[in-house]
Amino acid sequence: MKNGFSTGSCAAAAAKAAAWMLFSQTVKSQISIMTPAGINFDTELYDIVIDGDQASCAVKKYSGDDPDITDGILIYAKVSYTGEKGIIIDGGKGVGRVTKPGLSIAPGMAAINPIPRRMIEQEVAEVCRLFDYDEGLSVIILVPEGEELSEKTFNPKLGIEGGISILGTKGIVEPMSSQAIIETTRAQLRIRRAAGHKRAALVFGNYGVIFLRDYYHISGDSVIICSNYIGRAIDMAREEGFEEILICGHAGKLVKLAGGIMNTHSREADCRMELIAAAAVRAGCDIDAIKNILEQNTTDGAFSSLGDENLINKTADILTEKIFYHINKRCKAPLNAECLMYLGDGSKRSLSDGAKKILEDLQNE
Repeated sequence: MKNGFSTGSCAAAAAKAAAWMLFSQTVKSQISIMTPAGINFDTELYDIVIDGDQASCAVKKYSGDDPDITDGILIYAKVSYTGEKGIIIDGGKGVGRVTKPGLSIAPGMAAINPIPRRMIEQEVAEVCRLFDYDEGLSVIILVPEGEELSEKTFNPKLGIEGGISILGTKGIVEPMSSQAIIETTRAQLRIRRAAGHKRAALVFGNYGVIFLRDYYHISGDSVIICSNYIGRAIDMAREEGFEEILICGHAGKLVKLAGGIMNTHSREADCRMELIAAAAVRAGCDIDAIKNILEQNTTDGAFSSLGDENLINKTADILTEKIFYHINKRCKAPLNAECLMYLGDGSKRSLSDGAKKILEDLQNE
């Protein structure tokens, strides 16, 4: 699969090119920068404007084979002279602004992460040395489509308003980057902890968000999406100083935790039917019922195949006990973890003993 280049690389390349055109007062059609990953980024320039004491241009975002919503958008840099020494970097239209503590960027600043910010500064400084310029420059990064795109990102949840973030630690985009998902989860945890909260609900995706909102009226920063990386999310919750977490999810994901599986992606492991069958044996099911479970394709189908309501509930509760055991084995004191597993549309559910208390506390916040 093909790698792409981050919004940070695009912003740095556009800034370098705009600075070069400001000093030279001539049009440049291409630019090249070296990414932190050691991979060269050669790119065409778009929408070039040179106007006396300022110049601007855009770089088209290329995401490779990563399903990135920013793929193909234009990221602009406008560089102009200032009366102050140094290179001042800020965000303009379509670049978000941080409003909450807990991120690597202070509230009030443009959402240009530290490494992209350093990349921009280094590339512009290189051009300044080339043209023997040691006075001040202003660099404004703009993303015309950024505000609209931000609604499809985690930014509103993270308290970043008005646009997207300029991101990238290596300058390249690796398809389906698991690290990006993990770091987004950490950012959500840090923001909630920085706000003074010591408990949170962890869910696998939007279905979990909707379930907690509709059934328990819990939403906002209280609910943190961790995707498949539940083990890492537990680790990070402990590292960030949380005291309680509630792990909530549909049986299709949560059942795997009963087997100690802490990455629930299907490519990592899938023994859901076997785990449900083992729990059903403990619940008193006969051999024909067990065989039927093992032939099912979905967890909802497996539970429904039991038929008897008492058997369904008992099997679900046995699984919840095992989930509780494994998540607390992972998290360790002083962090306490509880769990809530739901079936079907959410009307059937099984809770560990302390889950109700955490739900009530989250509702009251």
